[in-house]
Amino acid sequence: MFRQRRTLATALGLLAGAGIAPRAVAQPAADYPTRPVRIIVPFAPGGATDVLARLIGGKLAEAWGQQVVVENKPGAGGNIGAEAGARAAADGHTLTLCAAGFMAVNPSLYPKLPYDPVRDFAPVALLVKAPLLLVVNPAVPARSTRELVEWARANPGRLTIGNGGQGTAQHLGGELFTAAAGIRAVHLPYKGSAPATTDLLAGVFDAQFDNMVTLLPHVKSGRLRALGVSSSARVPVLPEVPTIAESALPGFETGTWYGIVAPAATPVPVLDRLNREVARIVALPDVAERLQAMGLLPAVGPRAVFGEFIRSEIAQYGKLIRSAGIRLD
Repeated sequence: MFRQRRTLATALGLLAGAGIAPRAVAQPAADYPTRPVRIIVPFAPGGATDVLARLIGGKLAEAWGQQVVVENKPGAGGNIGAEAGARAAADGHTLTLCAAGFMAVNPSLYPKLPYDPVRDFAPVALLVKAPLLLVVNPAVPARSTRELVEWARANPGRLTIGNGGQGTAQHLGGELFTAAAGIRAVHLPYKGSAPATTDLLAGVFDAQFDNMVTLLPHVKSGRLRALGVSSSARVPVLPEVPTIAESALPGFETGTWYGIVAPAATPVPVLDRLNREVARIVALPDVAERLQAMGLLPAVGPRAVFGEFIRSEIAQYGKLIRSAGIRLD
């Protein structure tokens, strides 16, 4: 028996050394997890994906009595972390906090991705949907979306807009905004929303079109000025801030979403247990209150529905990108 165990361990070690993840081993959901769980966040600490991963991960750790570790792997619009998540062992002990950008937008922006968002991942749960927020540094002479558009038209090419990375939904939302407004602007991608916000606060660039999780604290403190939200209706957490559609661009609407995925071959019983745990956590009163305070709308449902949603989002973003002629620089 010892010899058999040693042979198996040696084989798995050789596979790992060669960069090949072993196939999923059949595992009863009741036995899961058997060791610490890793949640890969393909962006820098402090952004929406990071905050959500730590919120959900903390609750999972409480329920399981097992450590849940968040690992940030920023870069390439989320592609670096996504590849790491796709290539991980398919046993449920490595999850990826996914965003619309690298799951649905990047397939139409990058000629070749190191992962396939449908083939290489198994859907666990859609977590939340999120409108985006347009903010400016207080030094910018605009107190509304309309004023910002008018200022940008009067100063072609002067407006600078930061985002959390090339190919993210925030980047695409900013591109769609400038296209709809008929203005020229320089879009500045960062390795995550948090470092972009740091530079906006310092006045390195003028505006940011990004998720509310990172921006809300600075809006509340007065260090950033909120001009508009990208949803069709105002959001409860910022009722005084008009939508971009009502302020300047009728019909304008965009946003993003966040969820959890696992490597494609992860056992179905483990995926189903994860889905149930995440749905329970998102419904907890303290978690629901925290999400609402961040401008996030809970959206957990069946795994199959999330899978269909990802495929439909890839198709819709692809159509948008082609029709708008959006290209990465």
